[in-house]
Amino acid sequence: MVHALEHLVVRHTRRLPSPTGPAGDGAAAVRRFDAALMTAGFKLSAELIERLSGFAEPTVVDTAVRTLATVRELVGDHVRHNVYFVDFPANVPDTLDFWTACVIEALGDDDARARTVDRLSAGVLDLLTLPSYGRYRHTYEEMLAAHDELIAAAGDRLTVLHLGADADAEVTALYLALAGSTTPLGEEHLRDLAVLAESCADGPQPGTITVRENRAVVNQARLRAGAAPLLDTVTDVLRLACALAEGDVTLREPTRFRALSRPYRRRLLAGLDAVVAASPVKLADVSAHAEAWKRLGERLHPHEYPHWPHAAEVFAVARGERTAPSIDSRVEEMLGRGDVTAAAELLASAAPGRLFRALDRLLRGAAEGKERDAVLAAAERAAPEVSGRVVLSVREHVQNRAGGGRERRVFVNREGKAWVTDDTRRPLADAVRERLVEVLDAETRRRLPDPGHLLIDPEVLDVALPLTGRAASAGLGVLPRGSVSPVEGELLRFFTYWREARHTTDLDLSALVLDADYATVTWLSYTALADVEGRHSGDVTAAPDGASEFIDLRLGAVRGTFIVPQVHVYSGEGFDQVAEGFFGFMLRESEQRGRPFEPRTVRMKSDLRGPGRVALPLAFRRDDEGRWHAHWLHLYLRGEPSANQVEEHRVTIAVLLRGLMGRTSLTVGHLVALMEESGARTTLWDGRTVPDAPVTYIGLERPDGLATGSRVFTPENLRDLLPA
Repeated sequence: MVHALEHLVVRHTRRLPSPTGPAGDGAAAVRRFDAALMTAGFKLSAELIERLSGFAEPTVVDTAVRTLATVRELVGDHVRHNVYFVDFPANVPDTLDFWTACVIEALGDDDARARTVDRLSAGVLDLLTLPSYGRYRHTYEEMLAAHDELIAAAGDRLTVLHLGADADAEVTALYLALAGSTTPLGEEHLRDLAVLAESCADGPQPGTITVRENRAVVNQARLRAGAAPLLDTVTDVLRLACALAEGDVTLREPTRFRALSRPYRRRLLAGLDAVVAASPVKLADVSAHAEAWKRLGERLHPHEYPHWPHAAEVFAVARGERTAPSIDSRVEEMLGRGDVTAAAELLASAAPGRLFRALDRLLRGAAEGKERDAVLAAAERAAPEVSGRVVLSVREHVQNRAGGGRERRVFVNREGKAWVTDDTRRPLADAVRERLVEVLDAETRRRLPDPGHLLIDPEVLDVALPLTGRAASAGLGVLPRGSVSPVEGELLRFFTYWREARHTTDLDLSALVLDADYATVTWLSYTALADVEGRHSGDVTAAPDGASEFIDLRLGAVRGTFIVPQVHVYSGEGFDQVAEGFFGFMLRESEQRGRPFEPRTVRMKSDLRGPGRVALPLAFRRDDEGRWHAHWLHLYLRGEPSANQVEEHRVTIAVLLRGLMGRTSLTVGHLVALMEESGARTTLWDGRTVPDAPVTYIGLERPDGLATGSRVFTPENLRDLLPA
């Protein structure tokens, strides 16, 4: 029997669960399967080939059909990528010449002539009213016929699929990994966790679930399976109620609570009563979400259950009928009277994580000498009680406070929305920063397990630690925000695809080129189809059946230091509203030719799901030696409600990029250095041979042939590398 969640295992782990079926000689079918995979940039491992070859051919074929569908969607090859200019990147016209040709064609069209003349007479050129503008003039098949086959090159991507355990074991392992993650998951991973939790509700459960959003998703599945939810704060109950209402478990957006069945109401109220009875001080958390509690109370009817009096206290606090001062209010009171030491001591004893998040503020407010030393001492005592993710987050913050505040400060919220403002903070003294770094590194070093023999892919050392799953989008080859990765190839090609859900939607792909001082050099977009640097595939203005746009850049011809690809919502649905939307880039050599979209040249493909009307997935920077690197952003700008275009946002983007380039992220290299300081033996992988004995491998992709018992960390599970 095929497991319904097999595709999630392949997508998250790059492992194919070991299939079941009758034995036979499937070698020929496996070779065809492997060849088909290679057209999409994937390949079977030697172990997987051997395993599949022992099955009868029908089993291999069924496995191939399912797996090919999964990997093609992963790379963006599950849709048809057409282009406006049929032989792009060849023969892309000059922008003004193209617009002129569209106008001439409109004047020759009986239906469009009068409207076009009226607008031109008024001094207006409305491209969207021209019949030949923004609509494909050829079929997908005609476009394919205009292009040569791709010539394979040594630099083409080849992602290896490895043999997994049986499907049930792989699904359970994936569920435990996501549910027990020490970092918050992104929206896509939370959705996958919800599906997995339903399937695994009666099976093994994580020993601890530290991330509250994860706990809410797991609790929803447990409740539906008749199991008791896992609750230790009142907010856990509120998140669970949001999950049941299909609302926002992160509590950022208000949830419209629905009527709940009596069994669910009893479960929620009983859990709430038990939490408060065990620790009445937890009532202090209610005021942070008082309005949500009031709305939930209207659905739970706590007055109908007098035998759970502690649950009723929660709603009394929410209505203001009972006071429950929060720790935050007590801290603010202490800081208001200038008692920084007392505030630090309270946080250290009652809320160590909040102490760490407030350290910068407390240290800036503390007087030099005993008061500052008291804050540092409180932090040192509290460090063992703080989550590893928060310890590392503070460590990253501290390393960016060197030399005082920068002129500009960049903020990025949970959704990836970014803005820049003046940095008005007073600097932290060098001695303070150095002591904090010592404390934080010692605590991280203490928690890191003994990795044994470390085998390291050098290219992973500059990958930012995934301190939150929201710092990256779902997709292929995606790295966390702040990561830096090398870019090797002659041609860099961006692509975006979207399919509108209900309303006509026009997304525009653009690329901005900036010099070393962040001044504009040029750009490529629908308003600038061709320049020295490259070509744009042409503007497509509606996507009822899906549409694609491309930009082709010759890296050696780029006159600037930065290339900033971006996707604008010109009109219609936003990134969170379209039926489907994604962005990516390919690398290839000019002699390879090929279609506009060639899956095995795709290096990165990420979903476009975020707030705002301008997406900034990443930027490319040329160093002093002429080598290009990708800097991963995963950001969204608010933009305008309509008519967004690169010309209008280039100043904002330049300011934002300048601020981001002045910041350094905590990377995998930091953890590797700490493990080496603790005595770990490290070998840099040469990209070819692997040791015969088990190792702990950290890299961008898992090598084939690692010894049994090896631990593997790649971007798909890099969060598991973080100490708890």
